[in-house]
This record gives sequence, C-alpha cells and structure tokens, in this order.
Amino acid sequence: MSGGLLVAGTTSDAGKSVVTAGICRWLTRKGVSVAPFKAQNMSLNSFVTREGAEIGRAQAMQAQAACVEPTALMNPVLLKPGGDRSSQVVLMGKPVGEMSARGYHGGRQAALLDTVVGCLEELRSTYDAVICEGAGSPAEINLRRTDIVNMGIARAARFPVLVVGDIDRGGVFASFFGTTALLSAADQELVAGYLVNKFRGDVSLLEPGLDMLLGLTGRRTYGVLPFQHGLGIDEEDGLRVSLRGAVRESVVAPPVGDDVLRVAVCAVPLMSNFTDVDALAAEPGVVVRFVDRAEELVDADLVVVPGTRGTVRALRWLRERGLADALARRAAEGRPVLGICGGFQVLGEHIEDEVESKAGSVDGLGLLPVRVRFAREKTLARPVGEALGEPVEGYEIHHGVAEVTGGEPFLDGCRVGEVWGTHWHGSLESDAFRRRFLTEVARAAGRRFVPAPDTSFGTLREEQLDLLGDLIEEHADTDALWNLIEQGPPAGLPFIAPGAPPAAPTRTKEAL
Repeated sequence: MSGGLLVAGTTSDAGKSVVTAGICRWLTRKGVSVAPFKAQNMSLNSFVTREGAEIGRAQAMQAQAACVEPTALMNPVLLKPGGDRSSQVVLMGKPVGEMSARGYHGGRQAALLDTVVGCLEELRSTYDAVICEGAGSPAEINLRRTDIVNMGIARAARFPVLVVGDIDRGGVFASFFGTTALLSAADQELVAGYLVNKFRGDVSLLEPGLDMLLGLTGRRTYGVLPFQHGLGIDEEDGLRVSLRGAVRESVVAPPVGDDVLRVAVCAVPLMSNFTDVDALAAEPGVVVRFVDRAEELVDADLVVVPGTRGTVRALRWLRERGLADALARRAAEGRPVLGICGGFQVLGEHIEDEVESKAGSVDGLGLLPVRVRFAREKTLARPVGEALGEPVEGYEIHHGVAEVTGGEPFLDGCRVGEVWGTHWHGSLESDAFRRRFLTEVARAAGRRFVPAPDTSFGTLREEQLDLLGDLIEEHADTDALWNLIEQGPPAGLPFIAPGAPPAAPTRTKEAL
C-alpha cells in the first residue's frame, strides 16, 4: 500500500485545493506516482471524466497537477447545492437524488464511509502516494460524528494531517491552536503540524510566532507559502465570484490590436462552472468581470450568461434585476450574447421543468428558437465537434434537453444573429475556436481587437500548476513532508486541552 497525507484547513478557502495540487505536482516532478482524493466535495464547479463521471473541478485540476487522468475514485461524493437547504448527491459520478442537509448528515453521510474508504483503498493500491483534501475545517465539532472527509477519513486511513491556515485573513495562530484543541485526543494524534498560506513580508518576523506555536502545541510548521498573484486555478465555490469582480488577479496583458474587449458575466444564482470564462480572461486584452446590474452590460462587448443549478431561479433573477430586458435590447441591436448550459436554456423560448425547480411551464427570454424539457436523467458527456471552422472539445452536465427549432447550428445549440447558445462547458479552452469566436465578437462590437495568435490555455494552465509545485518545493520543508507521507504521523504528539468528546468509533479497513 502507498503512503498519504490529508491536507485540512482552518477554514474554507484556506488554500487546501491549491496546496494539494502543489504537493501533487512536486511529487510528480520527483518521479512519484501520485493521485489526489477528496472523499466529499460540495461545489457547483464540476467536470466530466472520460468514463462519464461527474467530479469536482478542483479534483480534475489536481489530477492534472499529478499528470494522471481524473476518475470518479478521486471524488466519490459530490454535493451540488440547489438552494439553501438541499443538494443533489452525486455518488461515484452519477446523481442519486436530492437531499436536505439534515437528511444527509442525519445518516446518509455516515453510510457512505465504506464507499469512500474503498475508493481510497483502490487508489492506494495503484499509486505510490495519495494526497487527500479535506473540506471546510476538521474542527466543525457539530459534524464530527458523521464526518467522512476530514478526520473521519484520516482516522480510517491512519493518515497524518497537515492543517493549512490563510494568514492573509489574520488570526492564523489562534486558528491553528483552536483547530487542534477542538479535536478529540484520537484525532489530535494525527495532526502532524501546520502550513502557513498567503504570507506577505519578511518570514523572519513570523518565526518567533511559529516557535511559540510549536511550544504550545508540540507541532511544527512545515512551511510558509508566500502570497502569489494570478494563480487562476479552478475554485470550488462560485458564490464569492460576484464579490471578487475580475476573474484574474494578475494584471491584464496588453491587447495585440488597438482595443481591449470587455466581457460581462451575469452572476446568476447557483452559478456553476464559472471557470468557463477563465480561457477568455487568459487572452491578452480581454477584460472579464462578473456583474449583477443592468447598467453594467451597457459597455460590454460580450455578455455571457453562465451555467447554473437553478435555471428557472436564474431566469427570475434576470427579470427582477432588469438584466433580461438589457439582454433583449442587446440582441435587437446585434450585440453579442453567449449562453452556456443553464444560460443557454434561459435564452430559449420555453422551459418545462418538473425536475430541478418543479416550476412546470415557464417562458424563457425568447432570444433563441429553443424549447427545453428537464429530464430526470442527467446528461454527462465529453463531446468533440467543430464550430466556426475550428475543432472544439467540451463537456456536458445538464438535466435540460434542448429542442432547437431554428437558427444556425452552433455546437449542440444554435446561433441567431449575435446571440449564441450551447450546453458545452469548456469549449472556450479550445484555442483556435476561442480566437475565431473572439474575432466574431470584436467585429460585431465594432472593436479593433485582435486575438493573440499564440495564446495556449493548456500551456498557461501547466505554468500555473508548475508555479504551485514551485511554492511547495521552495517554501515548504519537503524532506519533512515526504517523511509524513511515507511514515505517517509522528509519535508522541501531545494532547491540547480541552479536546472534544470522542467521536463514534470509526470503521477502519485493515488493507489501508
């Protein structure tokens, strides 16, 4: 069997996903065969593997960092929120139903432990190392009894736990100490130490605090990663994007032509796969922003209506905010609009939905000659085709079945004037097609924008993953990390009071 490590975090968005990817890339460079693993993921950003399984995009990104093909084994449980209190449960890549949070944590989650442990066991029999990512914080003591993704999986596999803290938020020492002290004695035995993320400044000024933390907890810090702009790596949570504004934190590269191209993405509720526009943001001279007001569409050269887990809800939101009228005006004026997946469905004439929203018959925006009927079975596919004379690859994740009754064919959807619609996610990552599409947009918008002739989204993604590997290799104690992965948690780690009461016994497979 292989070694392994669980990367946990003091909070959501502490950096677990990128640290896991960075460790995977570092190990791969060293010739270690490695696989990522996240037992349970809650995300609206998902991906379709070659065998037709739906998993979190973060795990697909981590698999790319490890230079392996992503599979359902790497993310056996995916929860896709459909509202404040319920989620679609995707098990081994296939949807198995909707469930409330109470129902899931009340029994279903614990019943999945054997499944996730079995997946981890299979990965460990295939790879030299498995790097697991936790979810949220391991110190969510109200959920510990049914936990299968943090200390639950660490206990089952006897994996050491590395806790990541985002120092840019402040309070990282209290977070490290408090996270450890809220765990039971048995869980604390696995917490090997800490990793500081997003540090700005002189590390020597931090070192006294790290020494004090070691004295208080008996646990060392395995590295201090500097704040790094412009990573652009797939995120799990689309809910924060509209607050963040620009897609990329890096400085926008200058345009090749005389003009920039402005792209406005409607930040619809339950937005899914907002990473579709990352390839646009990677183009020199293209400025991509998420918007939620009608006036923000006025100076946009292209408006994108992205995917959503709530098509009818997004349609209502667009109408309530005046964005629907603004989109209709754009269409009438011949100004470009692109709808992707749920956004494509919104642009159609009519929706019949007894599955997702159970709203029944609903009128769409009527900008494309399309009628949509929601089927109970989800379409999960990796289509390949051609558009604008260029090859295109993508992936499909949707319940809505579109009947296209007119317009020009466009991938699986259609085009009418300058309004485009498709169910294909990821199509803009096809470089030649993206350049041709942006040329069409610039022409319709009257912009003297010229796509860069040599932008390769795949190459940029590899460079970003290499940057993550560099962060680990240059700023973490890699020898100590390897010892953790190979030998497990250090012996004799002290207990930090008060500790939580012992959780229910965790089933452990001897093969692990």
